[in-house]
Amino acid sequence: MFSEGKITTFFRKQSIICKKNIFEFTSPKLMGILNVTEDSFFDGGKYNNLDNAILRAQSLIEQGADIIDLGACSTRPGSTLVCAKDEISKIIPILKVIRKQFPDVVISIDTVWSEVSRAVVAEGADIINDISGGNFDHQMLKTIGELSIPYILTHNGEITKINQYFSERIEALYEYGAKDIILDLGFGFGKTIEENYLLLAKQKEFKIYNLPILTGISRKSMIYKTLNTSPDKALNGTTFLHAFALQNGADILRVHDIEEAKQCIELFNEYKKHLKQ
Repeated sequence: MFSEGKITTFFRKQSIICKKNIFEFTSPKLMGILNVTEDSFFDGGKYNNLDNAILRAQSLIEQGADIIDLGACSTRPGSTLVCAKDEISKIIPILKVIRKQFPDVVISIDTVWSEVSRAVVAEGADIINDISGGNFDHQMLKTIGELSIPYILTHNGEITKINQYFSERIEALYEYGAKDIILDLGFGFGKTIEENYLLLAKQKEFKIYNLPILTGISRKSMIYKTLNTSPDKALNGTTFLHAFALQNGADILRVHDIEEAKQCIELFNEYKKHLKQ
């Protein structure tokens, strides 16, 4: 289906190292979204001050989030990137408080900048989530290797070249010394609605890389445009598609709504118990 370019496979365990502990994927994990931005497509402006951001983090953790994904720059289509300096000034104060109040939670930082990556890792961040796959900052992949921190590698572009994209970047990351990589097929990034659904249906094919797969479809346009509605009315559609994401190999769900996604995972795990009976 996605045959253009070579496919390089690596024989690695389905786990990553976070906080000096092995983060296993024996059951799918939940990544809760915490946007401290003005203009994110769903929750822009809700958590862009310290008090609201901390309350949001606490709520995500109490509902069962395994990872908090903290971002200070909107990556919605048409948005303008924040420069590294401004992103650091916004994200570091919030990161410091979250790390102090919730010392055991795994924190991912949604950024495309190597400078931001160095700054947040110094303050206790555990994962870097880069929607550009190193395309916006050509020092990013090298920096990830030097920091030796888990990296979410997102596809952003033509799906006909997706295997070439992943193979080249995975090889580069390992050459730079990176040890833990998570794949994100990049739903909504440079893709039509039809392409998004094709990737979701074929997601299991990307298990060939022997790496954990993150699925980020929460309240996205592939849902609300298909249903002719809006992001705030896309929770039911999100939960419905999460079931297919899990069936097709998702190891992490990146979501706005932890409680509903957690129930989806619990029901999916119960369903799996009976598949071979």
